[in-house]
Amino acid sequence: MFIRYVGARKSWILLFVGLLGFADALILLDQGFQVTLTSLLYFNAAFILFFLLFFLWRFKRETKYTAALAALQENMALDWIETLPEPGDGLEQMTDDILREATLQFKRKLSDYKENQLIAKEFTASWIHEVKTPLTVIKLILDALPSDPEIRKIEAEWLRVYLLVDRQLHMTRLPALEADYVLESASVQHLAAEEIRELAPWCMEKNLAVSIEGTDVKAITDQKWCRFILRQLLTNAVKYTPANTAIMIVTDVTETGQVFLDVIDEGPGIQPHELPRIFDKGFTGENGRIQNAATGMGLYLANTVADKLGITLEVQPSQTKGSVMRMIFVNPNAFEAVRRGAGE
Repeated sequence: MFIRYVGARKSWILLFVGLLGFADALILLDQGFQVTLTSLLYFNAAFILFFLLFFLWRFKRETKYTAALAALQENMALDWIETLPEPGDGLEQMTDDILREATLQFKRKLSDYKENQLIAKEFTASWIHEVKTPLTVIKLILDALPSDPEIRKIEAEWLRVYLLVDRQLHMTRLPALEADYVLESASVQHLAAEEIRELAPWCMEKNLAVSIEGTDVKAITDQKWCRFILRQLLTNAVKYTPANTAIMIVTDVTETGQVFLDVIDEGPGIQPHELPRIFDKGFTGENGRIQNAATGMGLYLANTVADKLGITLEVQPSQTKGSVMRMIFVNPNAFEAVRRGAGE
């Protein structure tokens, strides 16, 4: 800080050096002054000493407030404005006033932004609940109609709309997931079967065979949000799996005792260079761009929810064409840690 202070006060130093040089020149050139070289050296030494003492005093005095601000910047808390150092002179008081006014304006803008966001979220949630009513009526009408192939196509398209609306509803609830969080023991295969039942019209349209294999294991999780994760994985699998093929769901326990669920499809697979980015928000990948049907939100939302539930999502190597998405559930002995994390 001393070097920066010297640089900021170089005009002082130049003025002092100039005045001292000017005084020395007057003494040496004016014949009316009879001064020995020793006296001139004493004169210069005294002036330099006094200037150094003054300079150090001003340095200590003027950098006290700045040093306190620098320390505050390194350890800035949410209420940093309340810990501002006490200003000394008028310039420091002006700086203090500017900081407080800027903070006040920022808080006002942030409050307005949060209010607008809240209104938008409430409007979105209200719209979703409103649109679910006609969707439910349409589903009842479709179920009452004969098993006509054209009706089944309409039902598959209805399902896509319903899934989009449902995902949007979960997105609005995501910030408050901790308030809607219930950990309990649940059959992983049962959760998967419920989601397959929801996606049945789409699978029937593409003539996809969906099977559940492995051990019927139980995991500690939140059933509703776990099903949301499964829905995103299965939706991707159905979307990219060619017609007249199969999707397999395998459940078991790892060597370390963790329950896992694999969603195995026969789609085009995931390119190796895309693996580090598949959970990034908005990333669609090569297959998504080719089909022009991806939003880049499904896996991102699934991974976001999984982090909150203590579930790990991984892409497993596939020995055949396709992809294997694995859900690894939290170990039962980590139940309390996950619950505490959800409450923070």
